[in-house]
Amino acid sequence: MKSNTWTIIKKEFARFFGDRQLLFTSVIMPGLLIYIIYTLMGSGMTKMATEGKDDLVIVRVENLPESMAPLIQGIPAVEVLQQPVSQEDIDGLENKDLNMVLMRFPEGFDEKVAVYSTESGEAAPNVEIYYNSANNASDRVFQILEHSLSAYEDQLSNRFDINRSDDAEAQFDMANIDDVLGGILSKLIPMLILMMIFSGVMAIAPSSIAGEKERGTIATLLVTPMKRNELALGKVVSLSGMALLSGISSFIGIALSLPKMIQADAAGIDLGLHYTTSDYVVLLVIILATVLIMASVVSILSALSKDVKNAGTMIVPFMLVVMFCGLMPMFQNGTPESLVAYLIPFYNSIQVMTATFAHEMTWMPVIVTLAANVVYTGIAVWVLTRLFNSEKVMFSK
Repeated sequence: MKSNTWTIIKKEFARFFGDRQLLFTSVIMPGLLIYIIYTLMGSGMTKMATEGKDDLVIVRVENLPESMAPLIQGIPAVEVLQQPVSQEDIDGLENKDLNMVLMRFPEGFDEKVAVYSTESGEAAPNVEIYYNSANNASDRVFQILEHSLSAYEDQLSNRFDINRSDDAEAQFDMANIDDVLGGILSKLIPMLILMMIFSGVMAIAPSSIAGEKERGTIATLLVTPMKRNELALGKVVSLSGMALLSGISSFIGIALSLPKMIQADAAGIDLGLHYTTSDYVVLLVIILATVLIMASVVSILSALSKDVKNAGTMIVPFMLVVMFCGLMPMFQNGTPESLVAYLIPFYNSIQVMTATFAHEMTWMPVIVTLAANVVYTGIAVWVLTRLFNSEKVMFSK
């Protein structure tokens, strides 16, 4: 009994360690992928935390009191300008690319703070700070100023206020509502789209190629007069066509739900109207191009697999890469300026979708992304043709 058990154990270990593909995907690949993904995520979070830290910020101050000058001028990467602050200056902060903070002290601030008493019944001197939270540098300086002034205020027994206003509509954060909510959507929705597309491809591709190998029906196709490149192209196109239904379904769901999902009822603003027809067209075209290349890659992995179960194992690393690409917008600010970044498959699609939802879409990255994905799809069809021509691959057991 013990010898039989040991025989089974040796047999299973021999099968496991003798199968280099299984050994790599089961033992080496998980740790390797976790190390790579966590390292990249750590780098992304570090970059996100330090984004705008060294950017020079202009702090324009009206009626700068002597007591506050050392506090403000001591902030790193800040240039202080003692100038009046106009309403035009405040409105200009809506430009999220402007690294600026505006401060307005009441005249005679130090004297008013010195004589202020809660028993007087008068309002405490109020310091107004205008900034744009969509700009990392502006928001960073505001946070430092607010924290420093609050600490100073506590030392003086709350003898002045910060951003106090009796007007319910008063606004000190000048970030555009489009920029704020668009930024939130751009970090969440592209990942969901990519996952829905991937699930659609996974549902059909492995059974179409690896399943036919497992059932033996692929041999019937290979002995027909049909050319192998025709077979490969037919597989990719048919699989892409079926997967496109998932992509189109995802697009329709986005197009119908987006205006409702981002409706700001509390503010009386409907941001759905701010996405134009061209935005929706770009989303649809990018989704379709992404489906093509994703179906091609899964088809190659399925052709390399012995059966459907093995195909699922081989596709797991690819799934993790796709998931990581979908998570990238959460760990970066803005989209890449270099067009080279849009040559990276899947990453390029995510960046274009991110830019579209963030109202930052430009046409050149879209064109480069579409061209790159079409070229990669053509290369994948060529690789799949070579695999169909290989009897060792197609009749492996």
